[in-house]
Amino acid sequence: MPQAGFFAIISGSIGTPSTETILRLLVVEDDPDLNRQLATALGEAGYVVDRAYDGEEGHFLGDSEPYDAVVLDVGLPKMDGISVLEAWRRNGRTMPVLILTARDRWSDKVQGFDAGADDYVAKPFHLEEVLARIRALLRRSTGHAQSELSCGPVTLDTRTGRVSVEGAAIKLTSHEYRLLAYLMHHAGRVVSRTELVEHLYDQDFDRDSNTIEVFVGRIRKKLEVDIIQTVRGLGYLLTPPGDAR
Repeated sequence: MPQAGFFAIISGSIGTPSTETILRLLVVEDDPDLNRQLATALGEAGYVVDRAYDGEEGHFLGDSEPYDAVVLDVGLPKMDGISVLEAWRRNGRTMPVLILTARDRWSDKVQGFDAGADDYVAKPFHLEEVLARIRALLRRSTGHAQSELSCGPVTLDTRTGRVSVEGAAIKLTSHEYRLLAYLMHHAGRVVSRTELVEHLYDQDFDRDSNTIEVFVGRIRKKLEVDIIQTVRGLGYLLTPPGDAR
């Protein structure tokens, strides 16, 4: 891939799935070509990518949607990237954020670090380096201790992609695994059907489709353990057997 004329600041910390799970990212970049290049590269790397073109739209999406990581430009119209990041952090948004800027000044670095950044890459660099840094950031944010998720007798290892019930391996399709992994990362809270659709598919997916219900039914049948509860009118809740609401 060609070199990109910007530098990056990586920030954020906790609570995201590992790179073994297909993750949902947000790209906030006002340059249409760069926005497209980043979204294409991330999409080809296996991520589901949403896009915004100014700070206000990016701030709204990042503040209201469950992204696993964000690529955020500093020089945005309507609301600059540093202000967007500071607002997210004030609101308790802890998703990792990779900040991009065409400005290579020490003051920008300081502002980025003060806003919560923990890494900096000077231009020029290849898009492959952005992808590598995102992968590393997601690995660090997950941590070795969190690579294995459990709910009752069900265990999901995000590093190996293995799902088991009381030690017995369960074979799931890619979409079934991704859906279960997302629910397990958000165990204890109701996850709406729309949220699951947006995590698993791109924005053009037919949201009236019943594929989520089909996948949930298949997962329940394969696990033979009652951990996915249907909360009528709201979505799905992952709880250990016997803790159903």
